[in-house]
Amino acid sequence: MALVTGGSRGIGAAIARRLAGDGLRVALTYSASPDRADQVVREIERAGGRALSLRADAADPEAVTAAVERTAAAFGRLDVLVSNAGVASVGRVEELAPEQIDRMIDVNVRGVLHVIRAALSHLGDGGRIITIGSVNAERVPFAGGAAYAMTKAAIAGLVRGLARDLGPRGINVNNIQPGPTANDRMSADSPAADAMLQWLALSRIATPEEIAGLVSYLAGPEAGYITGASLTIDGGFTA
Repeated sequence: MALVTGGSRGIGAAIARRLAGDGLRVALTYSASPDRADQVVREIERAGGRALSLRADAADPEAVTAAVERTAAAFGRLDVLVSNAGVASVGRVEELAPEQIDRMIDVNVRGVLHVIRAALSHLGDGGRIITIGSVNAERVPFAGGAAYAMTKAAIAGLVRGLARDLGPRGINVNNIQPGPTANDRMSADSPAADAMLQWLALSRIATPEEIAGLVSYLAGPEAGYITGASLTIDGGFTA
């Protein structure tokens, strides 16, 4: 059974739908889009799956812990945690408001750590933890991405350490680093997407479903010997 944070839209919604299609019961969290979260649940249920949506700001440890507990209570156990919720503010460090930097750290770093801590009492042998980082942890070819890249690089380090800590318990921990991916703010045919092509080997940005496909693989039995890895899926952004 799976919990996907930030599962109401974009990559998170695609992950929730894919894991449900793989046969997992799926809980997804949202912070401000109940209608969209409920729509994802309805789509999963129409396809024959089982899902529920839970309101939880990723930066609120108590809300995140409650979401984990409700997921485990509803499904009887927790097999897969996908920490996907994230925020981004672009701007030079001297230009960003302190609140913007704090929010990125609270959601992208502390939020990931809090949800993993909450999940550890429910994950058993064979459990999977998958974080959604960013290719910007490896490469930042534009100005204004330093603070965001810092938060995503922290997750890559967290995953390496957790793999050591949790390996004896049979829990695999991995990080996915997407490149430019279509979302609510950047459709595949938008000027923003076109601007990304200068950094890509392929002539398009990713779809959320492609990122979800890699999550599906890491959550499945064939990925049982992968842990502590940051796997880049970026269309050649770092080539």
